Amino acid sequence: MSEAFTIEDVSYSRFVFERDGRVLTAAISSDHPVNGVDGPMHDELARVFTDLQRDSESDIIILTGKGRAFCAGGDFDWFEEQIADPAKFRSIAWDAKRIVSSLLEMEKPILCRLNGAAAGLGATIALLCDMIVADERAVIGDPHVKVGLVAGDGGALIWPQLIGYAKAKELLMTGDLLTAKQAQDLGLINYAVPTDELDSKVQELVTKLQGNPRWAVRWTKTVTNIPLRALAAQMMDAAVGWESVSNFHADRKEAVAAFREKRPPKLTGE
Repeated sequence: MSEAFTIEDVSYSRFVFERDGRVLTAAISSDHPVNGVDGPMHDELARVFTDLQRDSESDIIILTGKGRAFCAGGDFDWFEEQIADPAKFRSIAWDAKRIVSSLLEMEKPILCRLNGAAAGLGATIALLCDMIVADERAVIGDPHVKVGLVAGDGGALIWPQLIGYAKAKELLMTGDLLTAKQAQDLGLINYAVPTDELDSKVQELVTKLQGNPRWAVRWTKTVTNIPLRALAAQMMDAAVGWESVSNFHADRKEAVAAFREKRPPKLTGE
């Protein structure tokens, strides 16, 4: 690609983009009511952060969601396809790793405007951003275990780094969700604010970043992320591998079915 590359040069079906000077907002947008991750969205998540980094017309990225949610985890139709044909789960492993690595490799500061619920992969993506400002009505959590999966797509990487291992393991192994205020109190996110203050708080942080020399900001972020990038390199092959294995289990199928049927799961331990 040439230096004149912009995000508009490529096609996206699960993101919409909006510019305000050198600030570029990328919004997750789909027909799913809570922006659930399906195959096309997963494909785009694996390349969007590289494209945002290469976009020649922006210095700061705001990541948000359209509608009432940010990204509330996996689409259940997609889950059932992967359970019926585990090869479909295996086939996304490389992209799953690339979502995490490309977010951590971005030099541009990326602010998460957490407009609503973030769960599973959605929570991971939010937490891998550099600053997270949440609507106080939002919830955040990683309920992979509740649908029979290992929290392998980045949750086991980032949660302990932000809030410590004891609390992170509690939340990852129970799948409990946090309110935005609880997340702020734990140090998981930066700010939880009233709905009508969300945009002004995000803009406040953008203005502070714009008031500092661009390359000092970018490269400060870059060096700060070095330990996270090293940890991702150590963990992600195994994390995605164990998540793939958990997709084969009977309790995975039952957990998804129970969720769809709005009943307690009948788990067998298999």
